[in-house]
Amino acid sequence: MKVIFIKDLKNQGKKGEIKEVKDGYGQNFLIKQGYAVLATDTSIKILKHENKVNQAENLANLKKCQQIKEQLEKTTLRIPVKTGKEDRVFGNISSKQIANELKKHSFEIDKKKIKIETPLSSLGYHNVKINLHKEVNAILKVELIKES
Repeated sequence: MKVIFIKDLKNQGKKGEIKEVKDGYGQNFLIKQGYAVLATDTSIKILKHENKVNQAENLANLKKCQQIKEQLEKTTLRIPVKTGKEDRVFGNISSKQIANELKKHSFEIDKKKIKIETPLSSLGYHNVKINLHKEVNAILKVELIKES
């Protein structure tokens, strides 16, 4: 029996994949639990159409991420921080703080996409990696300045 997976199932198949499975397993588990549908001519045509739509959306999303990357790499984010003796920063700057500062500059970026490789704990310039898309990574310059 051929089935089309409509959900990812660990060690079995990914969404959109067509696989040959045993009849009982396909009917009693995959189809019943909503992981797959029977692979008929109609369902295969629908799958191909959905794949074309998804490719177009993915391409548009990729172009949008490329534009955001270009804008981010031109931007230097200045964050005022409290300092102690010898200009040491109290604590570290978190990805949440960077996301909030980016919102002030009209960038809507989730804090989970911001990757801080070394702690931002000193005044000056730092590079922060932002994963916009699985194929697009931007490097944002962050400057820590003394709070006045």
